[in-house]
Amino acid sequence: MSGKIDAQLKALGISLPAAPAPAANYVPFVQSGNMLFVSGQISQGASGLIRGKLGAGMGVEEGAVAARHCGLALLAQARAACGGDLDKVLRVVKLTGFVNSSPDFTDQPEVINGCSDLMVEVFGEAGRHARAAVSVPSLPRGVAVEIDAIFEVK
Repeated sequence: MSGKIDAQLKALGISLPAAPAPAANYVPFVQSGNMLFVSGQISQGASGLIRGKLGAGMGVEEGAVAARHCGLALLAQARAACGGDLDKVLRVVKLTGFVNSSPDFTDQPEVINGCSDLMVEVFGEAGRHARAAVSVPSLPRGVAVEIDAIFEVK
């Protein structure tokens, strides 16, 4: 670790996972000009996929942890796209969060805060972003959360 963002990650006690490989026919990220589009990252921790349905056996706090894991994977993809240097990220532009939830569950924003809070912890003011947090009836592999991101990069 050598850059400012790597030092911040270390200070926060955060170790990023390896950038996950795509699970189907797509690429993990695309850079167009100074915009980096990172494909949706599903909730996955050290012990495997974080599965569940919010409002049907899974609570908001558990969902926020799942969203934070999505954020760690987004950062890992951004690091890979930037040749290992997260200091090339100028700002987090937008997150779109998908929450696997029951029809009556309405706390999607609080779930996606798990990722949003991580971005602000890591990038400070440059981590504040536009966002959508939406409910879906299911997600790939039964995971609880999926989030994609747009970053501005050098």
